[in-house]
Amino acid sequence: MDNIYFLMIIALVFLAVADLIVGVSNDAVNFLNSAIGSKAISFRTIMVVASLGIAIGAIFSSGMMEVARKGIFNPSEFMFSEIMIIFMAVMITDILLLDFFNTIGMPTSTTVSIVFELLGASVAMAFIKVGADSGSYIDVYNYINTSKATEIIMGILLSVVIAFSVGAFVQYISRLLLTFEFRKKAKWMGALFSGIALTAITYFILIKGLNGASFVSENFLAIIQANTLAIVVGSLFLWFLISYIISTVLNYDIYKLIIIVGTFALALAFAGNDLVNFIGVPIAAWESFEAWNSSGVAANEFNMGMLSAKVATNPYILFGAGMIMVLTLWFSKKARYVTQTEINLSREGESKERFQPNFLSRTIVRVAMLISSGTNALIPASLKKKIDIKFEKPVIALSKDKTFEMPAFDIIRAAVNLMVAGVLISLATSYKLPLSTTYVTFMVAMGSSLADRAWGAESAVYRVAGVLNVIGGWFFTAFMAFTSAAVIAYLINIHVPSMVAILLLVAVFLLVRNYISHSKKSKEISAEDSLRKAESSSIQGVIEESANNISNVAKRSNKIYTNTINGLAKQDLDMLKKNKKQVTKLSAEVDDLRDHIFFFIKNLDEASVGASNFYINILGYLQDMAQSLEYLSKISHKHINNNHKKLKYNQIKEIKEIDQKLDLLLSETKEAFETRNFTKIGTILGSKQTLLDMVSQKIEKQIERTRTEESSPKNTTLYFTILLETKDFINATMNLLELYYQEHDSTVKPAKVEV
Repeated sequence: MDNIYFLMIIALVFLAVADLIVGVSNDAVNFLNSAIGSKAISFRTIMVVASLGIAIGAIFSSGMMEVARKGIFNPSEFMFSEIMIIFMAVMITDILLLDFFNTIGMPTSTTVSIVFELLGASVAMAFIKVGADSGSYIDVYNYINTSKATEIIMGILLSVVIAFSVGAFVQYISRLLLTFEFRKKAKWMGALFSGIALTAITYFILIKGLNGASFVSENFLAIIQANTLAIVVGSLFLWFLISYIISTVLNYDIYKLIIIVGTFALALAFAGNDLVNFIGVPIAAWESFEAWNSSGVAANEFNMGMLSAKVATNPYILFGAGMIMVLTLWFSKKARYVTQTEINLSREGESKERFQPNFLSRTIVRVAMLISSGTNALIPASLKKKIDIKFEKPVIALSKDKTFEMPAFDIIRAAVNLMVAGVLISLATSYKLPLSTTYVTFMVAMGSSLADRAWGAESAVYRVAGVLNVIGGWFFTAFMAFTSAAVIAYLINIHVPSMVAILLLVAVFLLVRNYISHSKKSKEISAEDSLRKAESSSIQGVIEESANNISNVAKRSNKIYTNTINGLAKQDLDMLKKNKKQVTKLSAEVDDLRDHIFFFIKNLDEASVGASNFYINILGYLQDMAQSLEYLSKISHKHINNNHKKLKYNQIKEIKEIDQKLDLLLSETKEAFETRNFTKIGTILGSKQTLLDMVSQKIEKQIERTRTEESSPKNTTLYFTILLETKDFINATMNLLELYYQEHDSTVKPAKVEV
């Protein structure tokens, strides 16, 4: 039995590595979003700077490891065998929970997860111990470090309000002073802003962060504490001078320097604060194992009071963990997926919104608008006008191919995000509080975007809904972390060897499945059949660019229609279910193209306005096609899912005939647009009436059958709907082809010259 603990230590080492990977994939958003969103520096530079910050910050995190040993529970109340169960339950839960959030692209808090996992597992083990001793369940209170646990949890919850408020306040003041035309301000103003930002970053990150490093002497820290004011004033003067010289003499963008230093500092703070979340438990388990192994006492009799003592973590372990985090940062696709969520929620202006509005988000926006109206009524008109001028955004003329390369927000907001988040996280780290870096950076970004008036009337409900979804996910994290860790601890306690093996196998299976699922989703997003936005400003250019879209729609429509008919014929519910997903995806892509119309028209020059009318009509017909297919797929799935009667042989035979004709039509359409052989469209258009006549004949036959022999109202309704929607689909397809044929014909024919 004793060998099982050594095997558990080995398993915990592998779990620690896996937890580092999934943890960094989720937490990369904390220090990457500001630099990536502002596009102030290249992506490669961002990654290099962040990597250096992580590597150095990992060494500073030694002091934070105590949270895993004694921050949540009282170690002296547990024996070695019980502590190992707690630690194993925590690590298995943590990996699965974080990987789940990474897969769906939502940022969650690794700090909240580890705190509530430790709490859940230790509470479960306390109940087991109390139950075994026939004691009172009130005694569970003695097993938990309630004062420290309450302090940590309250700190995490308060960080949401504090981070949002401070981020909004600092951004508002910064924008009032610098405006959106900050580059036109005097050089000394930019240098002063830089000096304040860099002073805050360097003091709270590089100096306060030294508190966690094992190699820093107490005397050195005491000197720093005694000279705090002198260090702050000196740093401010030094950074102001350096910033002024860099901006005036070297003519370098001083705001970029803030982004570089801020990204480094925030990455350093992240590693210093959050490394405990990933390896704190395995390190505590290893220290426990070493102490027990040298004691000669039975595992269920060796008291774990030794965990209460302060122990410095081996710097080589910290450095190794930092290297794994750096490698994950460079190679994890999930990290970039999670980052995108936060950037889009704080983006300036309109974008494709990921979250749908709900009752709560609409209510919050309405209340905020009422409060804003009331506040504006109290502010003098002259003062309000001066404030509004400060927030006026400059009109930037960009060529249309740059529309989607614009930064999500400007460099001032990015600097504020980095500065405020870095300060708040570093303060918590210096007081040994595992503050949630995710909560802080996310809420600072949301507060600054609100203060910067980035949430307009057309985006506010979506952004608020997104924030509520993310915050809701945090509460879900706490609940799931506590519950799952408690359940897993209970299961392991039943029979340690077998349950540990089973749970590890389940964890590996779920991780592999999520990886495959995410890879498949990534491939679907970048699939060659995906629809692309038009970028040209002439009719000929739009004809050329839209040809690929129409070819892809024809190909996908053909497959969707055929699968609908085959699914009905075979009563294959699984096929119809998959088909519904495919047609929903097609409709979403067409809707996305329509959402792009505003930007498309906005970037046209005067001579190319005709292209917009052509493009709008194309999208209108594509949407008609998608809607017909979507309705066909929906009613077919509903019919089979409700176990209604199968279509009769003659009905299936007739719609199969239509399917064959449509297959030929759509295949020829796909080929014509794929090869740009637009003259072939004329031949395809010639089959329009034949197809429509065929559908009309089938309708007449069904009318006759209904009068004489049909006995199923559901079948009749379904069959008529299929025929009528097919007719609409054919008309939409032919209208699209006619439009293309006419416009292409007019662009290739030479214009008549009047004599």
